[in-house]
Amino acid sequence: MAGRRRGFDREEVLDQVTRAFWRSGYDATSVADLTKLTGVNPPSLYAAFGDKKALFNEVVERYRRTYGAFTTRAVDEEPTARLAVERVLREAAVEYIAEDRPRGCLILSAPELGHLRKAAIAALEDKIRHDVDTGELPARTDPHALAVYVAAVVRGMSDLARDGATREELHHVAEVAMSAWPSPVP
Repeated sequence: MAGRRRGFDREEVLDQVTRAFWRSGYDATSVADLTKLTGVNPPSLYAAFGDKKALFNEVVERYRRTYGAFTTRAVDEEPTARLAVERVLREAAVEYIAEDRPRGCLILSAPELGHLRKAAIAALEDKIRHDVDTGELPARTDPHALAVYVAAVVRGMSDLARDGATREELHHVAEVAMSAWPSPVP
């Protein structure tokens, strides 16, 4: 076919496809949309990535290693849940409105990725529970409720970013959210 690329840079195409799914979601992004966007014909796209679902799964894994990695890094690297959450919220206020990509978070906006969102809540809950067990947080702290609260704030920040919120507005959300964090044990 004229106008179609026979050879292509796999990473470049994967980045274009990531942004398409991020912008419009899985259901609203057709293979025809992807071939038009990338210039790669359907047989070549399927040969390189498999079907649409396999391509989406690869996109999600790539997103988690790149654009969305800041959340996992914060939870893994910070010594306390409070510091991890502060870092996640601070970085989300920047990452979710970066001008070189779609706004918000792909993982938070895709209905079919609920299992990843639940796993993120569980990881944060474990970190919070550790802080309760070590006395960093009061014994009355409910690790699950606090983790769900943080997830709701992060999701809200993603939605606000998609709706055009400014960095300052998102920073304010982060500050207010952290004011609800349980005080450390004296």
